[in-house]
Amino acid sequence: MNRSLLMLASAGLLVVAGCRNAEDGRADAPPASYYDNSGHEDAWSGGARMVPISTPKGNFRVWVKRVGNNPHLKLLLLHGGPGATHEYFEAFDSFLPKEGVEYYYYDQLGSGFSDQPDDDDLWTIPRFVSEVDQVRAAIGGTKDNFCLLGHSWGGILAMEYALAHQDQVKCLIISNMMASIPAYNDYARQVLEPQMDQAALKRILDMEKTGKTEQPDYMGLLVPNWYSQHILRRPADQWPDPVNRGFGHLNRHIYVLMQGPSEMGASGRLERWDRFADLKRITVPTLVISGKYDTMDPAYMAAMARQLPKGELAATNGGHMAFYDDQPTYFAKLTAFLRKFK
Repeated sequence: MNRSLLMLASAGLLVVAGCRNAEDGRADAPPASYYDNSGHEDAWSGGARMVPISTPKGNFRVWVKRVGNNPHLKLLLLHGGPGATHEYFEAFDSFLPKEGVEYYYYDQLGSGFSDQPDDDDLWTIPRFVSEVDQVRAAIGGTKDNFCLLGHSWGGILAMEYALAHQDQVKCLIISNMMASIPAYNDYARQVLEPQMDQAALKRILDMEKTGKTEQPDYMGLLVPNWYSQHILRRPADQWPDPVNRGFGHLNRHIYVLMQGPSEMGASGRLERWDRFADLKRITVPTLVISGKYDTMDPAYMAAMARQLPKGELAATNGGHMAFYDDQPTYFAKLTAFLRKFK
């Protein structure tokens, strides 16, 4: 075979192989329509916009940013805290676009780029649920296309939203959040705290009792002894930029008011929140994501998946931010779940 014929034959084989990969769904790219922004008013601003919301204390605006175009699957990301920001979700950019998922970054009221009113009457679960419903309507979410992913406090918000408005929900993801704060506290005190350096634990608890949680030494003790063990399982100097930025932009007033001073248990307004018995009322398909080393008891998370009528467990070997410290497992299981709804 001469050189010209060999080159033509090789090119033909490459074309055939490429076509077969596309037909088999193995092409690592979404359809061209995923990048078609022609039907979106936010296209001129790169998908970012301020959404007006009404509250009992007046009208405000919250920030959202759309990524991609898929009218069949709109995934709203609910960040933790309360009072954190969308920033720590930025790892999702490496996984969701190639799956063709239209997803939305969103800073809840009081957080990040959203308005930050100074009124503690706003920081209640029912008021946050109302806000999420208004954001859903603004992005065109309906029971035929709207999915929620809530992480940590966002998981509480996702469960509460589903209990109030599941007629508007196509699928639900509860990421790294137990359905009971009392059970979460019990796990921290009975299982995780005894595993800690006891001298460090004593100093942390003493600082909490004496109101010294805003002093640098408090987080100086918690980060190596708790956060690097259970929140993001890497030394803090190796944490990714989106996490560092997100923690740096935390609205600590809202966080302490509702959660307490740290991730080592909860002591704020959420302290008695418990919805485990109500999970059986959530009838939409729900993925529960756990972490082996999380502050959230993995056995309890498995029980949540069983309690949900259409629950499914995705167990990872990560911590509270398993989308960083066990990224391959987290996103493999998340995207496999989302593919059912595209």
